[in-house]
Amino acid sequence: MKIKVIRSGSKENCTFIATEKTAILIDIGCNFITLQNALEAENIDMQSISKILITHIHSDHTRGLKTLLNHLNLKVVIPTAMARELQRIIDPKYFEIVEDQFTIGDISGEMIHTSHDTESSVGYVLKAENKEIVYITDTGYINRKYFKKTSNKDLYLIESNHDEALLMDGPYPPYLKQRIISDEGHLSNRTTARYLSNVIGPKTKTIILAHVSEKNNTYELVYETTKNRLEQEKKSVDTILVAHQQEELPMIEV
Repeated sequence: MKIKVIRSGSKENCTFIATEKTAILIDIGCNFITLQNALEAENIDMQSISKILITHIHSDHTRGLKTLLNHLNLKVVIPTAMARELQRIIDPKYFEIVEDQFTIGDISGEMIHTSHDTESSVGYVLKAENKEIVYITDTGYINRKYFKKTSNKDLYLIESNHDEALLMDGPYPPYLKQRIISDEGHLSNRTTARYLSNVIGPKTKTIILAHVSEKNNTYELVYETTKNRLEQEKKSVDTILVAHQQEELPMIEV
């Protein structure tokens, strides 16, 4: 299984995941040309994409969806609770409604219900080729009931949105600060580091820290907070990467 983060942040989000047989997207908040150029650079045919998963309907995750569907005849895989919101953006004829467990080609998936200020938001545990990926962004917290389901996976892509001190001392108005730190907001560096220290295991090789705020964080703080927490807990992984707002990460073999 391979994963490529094309965009990640408060403006644009899009990730490509593929096996030898199946290719999917998670979110399409970037424009079609950005996606096309990123895949062509990896010698990937756009027509190979089977389906698209949507984590939630906010524009930084769906802005390019209508254009993508105009170019490619894809199904958009969503839970029932997301359908009412998403039909404001695209025709329901594109929907493939699934519940918590689903299969796309040789990729099996399970939804992790997240806590964000929208009617429905989800993350995923994806499994294929004897490898497993946890994908969680845009949530104020991760329910402990999911800790077992998300433990000891090969790769984690997880939000590390803000540093709490930078957020509270920063330029955002009080209502926006409160939204971000609320249970329906975003994960802080410290919260993410604590969660990872609880769930990574012997199988875990790679962590990708994602959805980083441009104003309330730094890429150095994101990296150091998780690295230091794992060292304190005597946990280790091969690679910790930080996804940037306007830059792709290289294709990663899971």
